[in-house]
Amino acid sequence: MSGQITPTAAACPGCIAAPADAARPVPQDAQIALSLPGIHCSACIANVEQALSAVPGVQDARVNLTLKRALVKAAPDLRAADLIPVLEQIGYEAHELDPGALSATQADKAGRDLLMRLAVAGFASMNVMLLSVSVWSGATDATRDMFHWISAAITLPAIAFSAQPFFENAWSALRVRRLNMDVPIVLAIVLALVTSLWETALSGKHAYFDAALTLTFFLLAGRYLDYRTRAAARSAAEELTALEVPRAIRLRNGAEEEVGVAALNVGDLILVRPGARMPVDGQIVSGRSELDRSLLTGETLPVFAQPGTQVSAGEVNLTGPLTIRATAVGEDTSLHRMADLVAIAESGRSRYTSLADKAAKLYAPGVHILSALSFVGWYIYSGDIRTALNIAAAVLIITCPCALGLAVPAVTTAASGRLFRKGMLIKHATALERLAQVDTVVFDKTGTLTAGTPDLVNLPEIAREDLAIALALAEASTHPLSVALARAARDAGITPADVSDLSEIPGFGTEGRLAGQRVRLGRAEWVGAPDSAETTAWLAVGDCAPVAFRFVDSLRPGAAEAVRALRDSGKDVILISGDTATAVQALADKLGIETWIARALPQDKAAHVQTLTDQGHRVLMVGDGLNDTAALAAAHVSISPASALDAARVASDIVLLGTDLSPIADACRTAEKATKRIRENFRIATIYNVIAVPLAVAGLATPLIAALAMSTSSITVSLNALRLR
Repeated sequence: MSGQITPTAAACPGCIAAPADAARPVPQDAQIALSLPGIHCSACIANVEQALSAVPGVQDARVNLTLKRALVKAAPDLRAADLIPVLEQIGYEAHELDPGALSATQADKAGRDLLMRLAVAGFASMNVMLLSVSVWSGATDATRDMFHWISAAITLPAIAFSAQPFFENAWSALRVRRLNMDVPIVLAIVLALVTSLWETALSGKHAYFDAALTLTFFLLAGRYLDYRTRAAARSAAEELTALEVPRAIRLRNGAEEEVGVAALNVGDLILVRPGARMPVDGQIVSGRSELDRSLLTGETLPVFAQPGTQVSAGEVNLTGPLTIRATAVGEDTSLHRMADLVAIAESGRSRYTSLADKAAKLYAPGVHILSALSFVGWYIYSGDIRTALNIAAAVLIITCPCALGLAVPAVTTAASGRLFRKGMLIKHATALERLAQVDTVVFDKTGTLTAGTPDLVNLPEIAREDLAIALALAEASTHPLSVALARAARDAGITPADVSDLSEIPGFGTEGRLAGQRVRLGRAEWVGAPDSAETTAWLAVGDCAPVAFRFVDSLRPGAAEAVRALRDSGKDVILISGDTATAVQALADKLGIETWIARALPQDKAAHVQTLTDQGHRVLMVGDGLNDTAALAAAHVSISPASALDAARVASDIVLLGTDLSPIADACRTAEKATKRIRENFRIATIYNVIAVPLAVAGLATPLIAALAMSTSSITVSLNALRLR
């Protein structure tokens, strides 16, 4: 299921309708890719695959839980628009992806490669250790030499295969004349092997084959733990690009033709049906409707659209067909520019230097100097290059950064496990380090602090007769307020009135007739009601005074607790949203947030986060929409809820798996504890070196002592990390 299906061109409608012809190519099956941000378990996979397979024309449906995507093989005339409602009916949000914009999904090759090398090093070290036990137990002369040669035969190919990542990284550093943590590792391994072979050839008593393999095994274990902590990360810019609409309906000489978005040009007339997303930036030429801009701007209310209204790629047309004239296509659209913002922000974040890298800058040259001085000193003292080389190898093995290599990944893995049990998934290797440094938290509003869906709040104040009429009108519309009204009325046991001649007027509302008089549910100006600062739908029955249905965007569970806990811990909390000033201020006052910004565009959010960063603040950004993606990537560290759009989750360092926001404050505390444990591990490694290095320099560290000391330090560091659990 992890493989990417290569998209194939669907046959045009005319070709499908035409009679079969031997010279004409057979229409190829359609390949449809869907983003499924809400799936989380094997039951979801089964439900989605079963629902999709039941759709006529679907030949095969496969769900990838890791990528949260469904790949569907279907008849040429089947479209994503036919499948999305099917999934929504069973409770799964779905978005169409452009398979051509997604890079081919690679199998988890890097993870499997590390695991294979780890297994080989572990298996080889166990076997060589068994042979070494015989030597340590007193084997001498020919028997000892035989065991040493057998150990060499096992160790050399095992090291050549298992230690490749260290060799490659060390060479990459040395090639540009710098040092990293892998340089002393490689030097220790190579020197241990050379010394051991020399000693074996001269029938010496000591060989470091077991120490070299054990060192490789422990370091690969740390490398694999580090890899697993960031295996979930993918490119947010790629996801944003894939969310662009892959096809559009172009109008030419009054005729409709379905074409790929890449074939559109500025000035083309494009038909956008209700429920479809805008494929390009443009201006409405004809038609009236309402637009859902929540994913791009954060506005909770649909926006009325009519001829002359400017639209952007990615906005959703809700109620009526629209004809737009393209003003920007391809890389010039607002959605594509947002993807560019994300890519720029991601590259900035990659400049963060981890604690392990900072330690390596000091540690690597220190180890080399110490080993070189030991060699020179013993050579001058004894005049025996063999003795000097043995002691230099012992110094390198004992001081090799095995504990340092485990210090960060061991803590990160333990902390990640603790937070996962509390409902948070750590995606990036340095996310915890960065989260511990946060002093400012920036929240998005819609879909983050709030649920993102309207709730009817004044139902008890409305007469049941009016509710019955409103229910009948609401059920004839897909408008978000109508859906919320219908849900609340049904839950209250209301049955719809017998309204006839129902019709939806795009951009205005729904009307019908009841007992000979006209009834309407919709916008204030359409039914003759006064404007309201609140989110309101109005019901007008004949000449009676309009009845108001008031809605609010309800708070997410734990939102108030999270904000209060963050403020109590001394962090500044800021609310920034694309919603109206009235809505943003009302929420800020409710949660006690003093600083808030309204009507913010995506680039405004990213710019504000960057401004805070330039002022020296370490910003945690919490958001869920496309309009938050650039800000999420620009922040020092970022969190998005699992209900967020796929691109927002990908841009984040941490994903909040549940609906409750209260774990955010606990994550900050855990991150601070994790960073403290990392520093403790560095101190443990330092103390170990202070004790062990003099023994090695004094020539008292046999291969057994070197292997035991190295293993003890690594185990101690791992046990200290487990205290986080």
